[in-house]
Amino acid sequence: MELLSVTDLVKKFGDTNAVNGITFNIEEGRCVSLLGSNGAGKTTALKMLSGLLEPTSGSIYFQGTKQRDIRKYIGYLPQYPAFFNWMSGKEFLIFAAELAKVNRKEAEKRSEELLERVGLLDARKRKIGGYSGGMKQRLGLAQALIHRPKLLILDEPVSALDPLGRREVLDMMREIKQETTILFSTHVLHDAQEISDDILIMNNGEIAISGELETVMEQYRKPIIRIEFESAESLEWLNRIEIYSFVSVVNIQGNVASIELTDMEYGRQILLEEIVNQRLPIRKFELVQTTLEDLFMEVVKA
Repeated sequence: MELLSVTDLVKKFGDTNAVNGITFNIEEGRCVSLLGSNGAGKTTALKMLSGLLEPTSGSIYFQGTKQRDIRKYIGYLPQYPAFFNWMSGKEFLIFAAELAKVNRKEAEKRSEELLERVGLLDARKRKIGGYSGGMKQRLGLAQALIHRPKLLILDEPVSALDPLGRREVLDMMREIKQETTILFSTHVLHDAQEISDDILIMNNGEIAISGELETVMEQYRKPIIRIEFESAESLEWLNRIEIYSFVSVVNIQGNVASIELTDMEYGRQILLEEIVNQRLPIRKFELVQTTLEDLFMEVVKA
């Protein structure tokens, strides 16, 4: 069932179109990742959806309501959440709940539930000023969930975290998406591919690609051989293989070459023969499929 419908959404800052007529839908119970390079318009779009920015034009329709103000249905965690450091974690959650018009008794109960869920129950009485970055991010996630929103919007929820903190937040998101629809932006494409049901890729303020992740990946999937050489000297050979009709694109990063082919079976056979005949020292020769990062780079470079 459709939860959110966005039509021709535009946001201008002076003569600049930060968001340029985007249209998309979000289905209930899905986890949707919003991807794009810096300046693509992701944060501006999320702020309009969360009610923090007024659109220049376009419409945002939320399931079952004709109200313009849909903030009570949405939980929002900005990229850099702000806190009152003199408050304890529990005090802050109760404060956020009461701002969302949750009664005091329910606010007390809900804050305890969420503090336990995000692993901060033992730290509930500590001042937020003494929390680590990961703890603050988890508290921010609890704040966004305090009023039981139908849609949880997260702007770069793991960008400032170390690997352990990132994993903790991702695990929580995986649990949360079982009961709440999630829309989150991220620069970490591996995370998006790991946790998302659907993707939206923005470029220059517009939606370049959208759809179910598996369907999109299948649509754009290309046969690729990835070869890791022992030394950069062997890469000179790659300049010669581009003449083959089955070679479409050659990308080189360090000692690793990704070779996009039009005919995988024939191309693999010829390339292996070349490597053996020329005694090129390699560490790895593998068949891979197009990743979300490959697709993203293709969109951004277009």
